[in-house]
Amino acid sequence: MKPQDILHQKLAKAHLGGGQSRIEKQHAKGKLTARERVHILLDAGSFEEIGALVTHRTTDFGMQEQVFYGDGVITGYGTVNGRLVYVYAQDFTVFGGSLSETHAEKICKVMDMAVKVGAPLLGLNDSGGARIQEGVRSLGGYADIFYRNVQASGVIPQLSAIMGPCAGGAVYSPAMTDFTIMVENTSYMFVTGPNVVKTVTNEEVTSEELGGASTHSTKSGVTHLTAANDVDCLNKLKTLLSYLPQNCEEKPVALPYELGTEVREQLEGLVPESANQPYDMRTVINGIIDEDTFFEIHENYADNIVVGFARLAGRSIGIVANQPMSLAGVLDVESSKKAARFTRTCDCFNVPLLVLVDVPGFLPGTDQEWNAIITNGAKLLYALSEATVPRITVITRKAYGGAYDVMNSKHIGADMNFAWPTAEIAVMGAKGASEIIFRREIMAADDPTAKLAEKEAEYAKTFANPYRAAQRGFIDEVILPKDTRRKLIKAYGMLEDKVVKGPRRKHGNIPL
Repeated sequence: MKPQDILHQKLAKAHLGGGQSRIEKQHAKGKLTARERVHILLDAGSFEEIGALVTHRTTDFGMQEQVFYGDGVITGYGTVNGRLVYVYAQDFTVFGGSLSETHAEKICKVMDMAVKVGAPLLGLNDSGGARIQEGVRSLGGYADIFYRNVQASGVIPQLSAIMGPCAGGAVYSPAMTDFTIMVENTSYMFVTGPNVVKTVTNEEVTSEELGGASTHSTKSGVTHLTAANDVDCLNKLKTLLSYLPQNCEEKPVALPYELGTEVREQLEGLVPESANQPYDMRTVINGIIDEDTFFEIHENYADNIVVGFARLAGRSIGIVANQPMSLAGVLDVESSKKAARFTRTCDCFNVPLLVLVDVPGFLPGTDQEWNAIITNGAKLLYALSEATVPRITVITRKAYGGAYDVMNSKHIGADMNFAWPTAEIAVMGAKGASEIIFRREIMAADDPTAKLAEKEAEYAKTFANPYRAAQRGFIDEVILPKDTRRKLIKAYGMLEDKVVKGPRRKHGNIPL
């Protein structure tokens, strides 16, 4: 037999992993095999495998009799829409995808190459955790990966897809990457599983309830996106990648776009006359951006703020927007963390930021104070103050109190600040302010209710508008809603070559 034929046989065995029956079981659960996932993710014919013939080195517990080429993980490089990426895909059909010393070495090798070359790293996670037959060697393998995650952070995009179990130490690598996607019903993430939880706390909980895609997309915010199945997950990875550059030294790819009038009449009249009536900020977003380009992140988590990627005249931008439809758009612990993380991710990879503001303030209450709204609110303030990408703000309605400062105000370094005529920029709402400022007059009046209404109208006329702020230069221009898109396109074009050199330091100390 020719040497190349022997090699092909070995590769065929590696492709089959732990056997055809295990692959059939994988398919029965609605899951693709690791190799199928890689070939769907990458451009046809572009995948080049690295380490296909690697095997584990363990001889304890009869492991020398169980040897499979590749050792439970497929690693290599290829292209996604013509762009170079590095990828690893854990193979659950080989030892449950468990991580061994050599398994980790293969992953570390492609991570190192991705950083050297400056290309995104895509991880397809489907593993039962550390391979217990190897003891501390497998734990050391995890630590080697974690260290590289940190070194690569902010240098190249790191995207994680959770396409099966991810438990124990395995969860920390995805947690340190830029974005995590989970597949509904077939994936889960937790530090300790249901059996341990029951033993320690006597809680009865299923894997899905404890760490399923729904749980982490709504309650914990651990996952940024969920997918209906494996193919949907891989397609979302591709879409997400399209908004990001290859590395921190490059800008996201701009798509061809021919400018027109760019006036959007549908934005007129979106803000209700009543300050207490909600409206959907997503309607505003879709009225500003290129059609059908909004890719929302953390859609079901902390929904009083909306974050996501979009395109404006073909350029990739990141959007942070208060959502009046939920809690009136207030800032709270979870929304502050959500927006801060997204802001820092955009800043890492040169994605300009658009901040849409309609915020009545921070959410009051013991629950918020005891859960550190001070520190968590400061995270968003810090993230925006630190960001050096082009930053533009549009105030659509309320911008009250400290939340006005936090939401990308001119005072914390925003480049351009626009306001619609409906904007209200003040320390607080007219009613609350009037009750404080005119307290004595109201109490002394024959009709306190009428006097309060009179003073409220007086305060609103004075402060519930954007013109006082514009007079001081805190707002660059008061614009008609229909002109928002046109103004933003011009402003981002003007800011395209923005450069900021910060103070010399090792790094800042964000209030974590």
